[in-house]
Amino acid sequence: MGNADTKLHFRKAVIQLTTKTQPVEATDDAFWDQFWADTSTTVQDVFALVPAAEIRAVREESPSNLATLCYKAVERLVQGADSGCPSEKERQIVLNCTRLLTRILPYIFEDADWRGFFWSTVPGAGRAGHLDEDGIDDESRPLAESLLLAISDLLFCPDFTAQSHKKNSPDTAEDIRSIDSCEYIWEAGVGFAQSPPLNYIHDINRTELLKLLLTCLSEAMYLPPSSESKNPNPWVTFFCSSENRHALPLFTSLLNVVCAYDPVGYGIPYNHLLFSDHREQLVEQAVQILIVTLEHEAGSATGSALQALGTSAAPSEVEEQEPAGPDNLFVNYLSRIHREEDLSFILKGLGRLMNNPLVQTYLPRSTKKIQFHQELLILFWKFCDFNKKFLFFVLKSSDVLDVLVPILFSLNDARADPSRVGLMHIGVFILLLLSGERNFGVRLNKPFTLHVPMDIPIFTGTHADLLIVIFHKITTSGHQRLQPLFDCLLTIIVNISPYLKSLSMVAANKLLHLLEAFTTPWFLFSSRENHHLVFFLLEVFNNIIQYQFDGNSNLVYAIIRKRNVFHQLANLPSDTASIQRVLQKKKKSGISRTNSIEAESIERSRPADSVELGTLKASLVATPECFYPLGIDKITAKSQVSVDGTMITVPTSDSPADTSAVGGASDTESNSERDHEAYHSESEAARSQLSSASSSSAAAWSANTDWVLSWKAKLPLQTIMRLLQVLVPQVEKICIDKGLTDESEILKFLQHGTLVGLLPVPHPILIRKYQANAGTAMWFRTYMWGVIYLRNVDPPIWYDTDIRLFEIQRI
Repeated sequence: MGNADTKLHFRKAVIQLTTKTQPVEATDDAFWDQFWADTSTTVQDVFALVPAAEIRAVREESPSNLATLCYKAVERLVQGADSGCPSEKERQIVLNCTRLLTRILPYIFEDADWRGFFWSTVPGAGRAGHLDEDGIDDESRPLAESLLLAISDLLFCPDFTAQSHKKNSPDTAEDIRSIDSCEYIWEAGVGFAQSPPLNYIHDINRTELLKLLLTCLSEAMYLPPSSESKNPNPWVTFFCSSENRHALPLFTSLLNVVCAYDPVGYGIPYNHLLFSDHREQLVEQAVQILIVTLEHEAGSATGSALQALGTSAAPSEVEEQEPAGPDNLFVNYLSRIHREEDLSFILKGLGRLMNNPLVQTYLPRSTKKIQFHQELLILFWKFCDFNKKFLFFVLKSSDVLDVLVPILFSLNDARADPSRVGLMHIGVFILLLLSGERNFGVRLNKPFTLHVPMDIPIFTGTHADLLIVIFHKITTSGHQRLQPLFDCLLTIIVNISPYLKSLSMVAANKLLHLLEAFTTPWFLFSSRENHHLVFFLLEVFNNIIQYQFDGNSNLVYAIIRKRNVFHQLANLPSDTASIQRVLQKKKKSGISRTNSIEAESIERSRPADSVELGTLKASLVATPECFYPLGIDKITAKSQVSVDGTMITVPTSDSPADTSAVGGASDTESNSERDHEAYHSESEAARSQLSSASSSSAAAWSANTDWVLSWKAKLPLQTIMRLLQVLVPQVEKICIDKGLTDESEILKFLQHGTLVGLLPVPHPILIRKYQANAGTAMWFRTYMWGVIYLRNVDPPIWYDTDIRLFEIQRI
């Protein structure tokens, strides 16, 4: 009865607030205390007893009452932070205010006229009579700043959210204003050696405060998508600034909690069904706070990171001082992590969590499976993008494969689900970033021996084979909305191809199958950029033949078997009659297909991205230009590998006439090299022109002779044709002379063959390295908030509010 009575009293207070036509004085504590004095109101109760319609009604009809409610709740949080919450009653008041603000804030953000409210100075909302370190009266602070500082203080409140260091009675609470929060970091790891004892009450309280903090930072959801970054999120900006004295311990606590978490624990079967894991909820909130706060323009952050790494210490050695890098201290601290043990702790922690879905046991569903893998991928991406030391550490050993396999698993698992196309994009983007480094291609040569539950052909080979097999699966049996990713997938294979020592027969056949599908005349003539996919595949073959011929007899054999594909490509009809005949035949036959690639032309439509959970589905903004073949050059910069292994940036040419400058072409180079470089320059110019073309002209486009001839003449076929010219007669002869019918004997012959002195001069290795742009930054931001929206359903923080960053569809 007592619990029902308290809920009734709380509901009556809400009704009074919505029905009062006159403003309630801020000094009427008896009225306002009704909203947080009750000790039995859970966060679910608050969301149920404060309906959305009534919040909006108060906002429209009694704005002064809503304003007073907000700043009175903030005032109680500030008072709780100042006092250190020594009593259970004060802690409960803080939690109730936290829950109430979590409920109300989204409705403040959805109204443009109210967004500035928290950035106004409200009398009575600050720490009255308190001066900050600069001697400024806290009462002059905007409400948002007071709220963020109070949350930060409360997250390091002894006996409430942190382990107390005093053994005295509760009456002698520690002065929260004087404690060094670096001594109260939540978990051992980066910058902190002691692991405090687990306290599920502290974890629950931290989780509730982090939910409020995440809600404060979510204003971006209520602004329309834009690639402009001139107006950064003011909540994130202040929270991650030097104004927040807890910035360093907060960043370290969040990071350590995530990377130290082990969902399996001692491996006791079904333990997750027997015991509540409050640490998992805290980890979910922590990783979401991290990906939201690590908001910065990648280019400047990376530059600052590289500068800081040469002179700065790891966060454990960093004193609170004027940062030498980005103004966002979270990005600054991340960029300065450099100690081997810290980098290893982060990589092992993220790898353990990313591999959790792959854990298999003999007992079905006996192992706990985490659900925040998408947030982990975003966090890993930000680490690689903002801290090059971390990226190099990941790539310097085979530990990178502990990240690769779960990403490939996710790509394979999500490929047929249109609602998970965002997961596909983030996974492919990470692999594109990694593939720009030589070490990634080298590490892929390690044999793949894991038994991972994936529906792919059984093969014996390397991690490179696994990557190619899954990429083939995506292109041939994925849905149409993945077609914009094909260029990225093939770019990754091109980047790693010069370092692949021995492809399996399965992977070799998959590559030849892709070429066979992409070189059919009807496919090439269906879209004006489909031929780019062929150029990518030919570049893969040329790289392997020129630089890794000795160990790739399987690929050479597959090329010989499919030699007709190359001959047909070289003799592709280009006259008008033949082109029209192909198109007419395609039109008459409709879309009769043998597989997904041959089923439909690769139309470069721009579908909305989406992520799905339960009965909600969030459709994200249209995928930016950078994900499409017309824009692949916008997200990559070409680098040429020199003799000593260093990278030399290849200047972008504006027209095919500038091709002689690409790669330092010399008079002694072969025609194939010039053709190879000419294609890259041609594609740069062509794609630049095509990307600016209007959608109407794209719809009216039709293949013609001039267009076919413009790229057909640049097909880099010389190396492959020379290989066929030399090896095909030899293979045919040995088959006739020895009566061979077993391909293993032919492979043995090819293994001992050589093309030294017979092939054209090797072309320079060109690597396409990821480079950030405004479009990808906007997509990441949108995808991130879409994931966060759907992951926070208990309570449903942003449900039924006017989200503008992406569309919400109820299914």
